[in-house]
Amino acid sequence: MRDSIQQDLSSALLDWYDRHAREMPWRVGPADRAAGVVPDPYRVWLSEVMLQQTTVAAVRDYFLRFTTRWPTVQDLAAAPDDQVMGEWAGLGYYARARNLLKCARVVAGDHGGIFPDSYDALLKLPGIGPYTAAAISAIAFDRPETVLDGNVERVMARLYDIHDPLPGSKPLLKDKAAALTPNTRPGDYAQAVMDLGATICTPKSPACGICPVRDPCQARMAGTQPDLPRKTPKKPKPTRYGHVYIAQSDTGALLLERRPDKGLLGGMLGWPGSDWCDEPDETPPFEADWQVLTGEVRHTFTHFHLILRIWTAPVTAESLPEGLIVLEKHAFRPSDLPTVMRKVHDLWRNR
Repeated sequence: MRDSIQQDLSSALLDWYDRHAREMPWRVGPADRAAGVVPDPYRVWLSEVMLQQTTVAAVRDYFLRFTTRWPTVQDLAAAPDDQVMGEWAGLGYYARARNLLKCARVVAGDHGGIFPDSYDALLKLPGIGPYTAAAISAIAFDRPETVLDGNVERVMARLYDIHDPLPGSKPLLKDKAAALTPNTRPGDYAQAVMDLGATICTPKSPACGICPVRDPCQARMAGTQPDLPRKTPKKPKPTRYGHVYIAQSDTGALLLERRPDKGLLGGMLGWPGSDWCDEPDETPPFEADWQVLTGEVRHTFTHFHLILRIWTAPVTAESLPEGLIVLEKHAFRPSDLPTVMRKVHDLWRNR
């Protein structure tokens, strides 16, 4: 049974959330929820997948475009892959977009378009891990699941003055978060803790003076809140190199390739090129009068920095090689490319 201090803390957070909940296009606010409005699991799921490794500000417009174009999970499941990947371009972590389509098709095909309402069943869907399953279960279905994102980790580390560094301290932080999760309004409570971390218990300069749980916060009492949570130092990111090749025909057509389904930018359109490594092969995809462009493209992925050298060549419509995708000028949209490939296009176009 939860003790009175935990109940008081949870109640204080819910009271604060009722007054200060952030308005988001995927969220059913506390007033509407109290009036009987039920969250749409599709919108909750879509927002949670989009928000992984990304900010609310970055996701908002993407979410609105997706839900305008594909208002239900059945609509998304029926969408062509290229259209979905094109709308996703710029959000990064493209495996999420591939899993988004896989999950939508499983829900539409195997579950009649209805999302499962339990953590265990959600966890069996493509692309849904422990965090996302807990978030959907709590927010969409009001199950008392423990939602642990970066904001919640920070709040728990400060509330209990936990100095063990992340990621090793995740199990302890989850235990603390679970002890505070109420059986009443667990969905609102999960969003309350996330909002608290995003707006008050921020990484730098937390606004402790207006925090609804400042009194029991052990880090505030110890004066250690600016230092928490501690994190194990990350290893420096290595730098990899690569070559990309842009060929344009005399009719304006461009030659592209579709990257393998597995790996970075899987399933996305891109320019033919070398592997990304310490010493990439300069061998072009076919014989042509290749000329190197002045300048280079720099891009950073999660685990490494990338520097690309760009080569260009003119080709004739009669000599277009097989095995590549030929897109006529009217059919090519730079917005369909992932960010790094769009950077290549922009440097080439502005040469």
